[in-house]
Amino acid sequence: MKIETSKQFGYGMRGIGRDFPPLIVAEMSGNHNQSLDRALEIVQEAANAGVHALKLQTYTADTMTLKLNNEDFTVNDPQSHWNGKTLYSLYNQAHTPWEWHKPIFEKAKELGMMAFSTPFDDTAVDFLESLNVPFYKIASQENTDLALIRRVAQTGKPLIISSGMATQDELTEAVEEARSAGCRELTLLKCTSTYPASPENTNISTILDMRKIFNCEIGLSDHTLGIGVAVASVALGATVIEKHLTLSREDGGVDSDFSMEPNEMRDLVNETERAWRSYGTIRYGATKAEEKSLKYRRSLYITNDMKEGEVLTIKNLRAIRPGYGLETKYLEKLLGQKVTKDVIKGTPMNWSLVKK
Repeated sequence: MKIETSKQFGYGMRGIGRDFPPLIVAEMSGNHNQSLDRALEIVQEAANAGVHALKLQTYTADTMTLKLNNEDFTVNDPQSHWNGKTLYSLYNQAHTPWEWHKPIFEKAKELGMMAFSTPFDDTAVDFLESLNVPFYKIASQENTDLALIRRVAQTGKPLIISSGMATQDELTEAVEEARSAGCRELTLLKCTSTYPASPENTNISTILDMRKIFNCEIGLSDHTLGIGVAVASVALGATVIEKHLTLSREDGGVDSDFSMEPNEMRDLVNETERAWRSYGTIRYGATKAEEKSLKYRRSLYITNDMKEGEVLTIKNLRAIRPGYGLETKYLEKLLGQKVTKDVIKGTPMNWSLVKK
């Protein structure tokens, strides 16, 4: 899959697929803590870490929910760091002001990264189109909003959809809707909609099944702590990795608990690329790089000086390093045979030393 990126901001072109290192996406979300300066610093740290793309979320509290504080509109989960917050206050705290999008996108472009966003309604799509974003993401909680998927797909730009809690049938509907509305470049992200997510609840083996079923690029939207799950997903074929990024978890914020810090993001970039490079092909036998190590295999060597006609025994013929003699599997066949000439200790065994 090739992503044609915006000429307006000069993002260039970056491929997605097994022929390329995993595309690492830093999700800013609400980690700017309502400071544009902090948002721009996150962009800088993402670039410093080697991140390939930066993602925002485009909404307001009013486009997401109603300003009510009854039970339906309040987070009631003692395990959640959002517990007790009304949905309106949470989204009001977390949203990225729309007037910040352009300077953030321009900063990303200046630092050599792509930048895009997740829209949550038609007004957000219209706004992002005015900025000519290169591609779009549909959040995991929105993947059953077929009207939104259709609207985004109609832009003709590449589309990323997180799987979240979608059933196979729901994900099939989303994919069919996107493709029928004009999406030609689609990537699905395996995603677990818990914040943070546990490795045990991530089920990245689903990546293999998703690739087979949907015949498109598959990645991982990862809310686990650390980089182990993301690295493992690359070994299973994930070609996009998305992780939240903050300057420091100690600074707090709506998503800080499950966000990476810059040094961790740098490790993610490096280790997922190493995992990708290790994938290779099905191969047995010595590679070109391994050929010099063949010397350190065991092989058969004469271990004592011998006279012509002397019999080979376990005292004068042994399996030792280096590997320039006959293979060790011939030891039993050679024992009891007579050498055809004088041989000095340290001679690699070969067939010319015994009678045929």
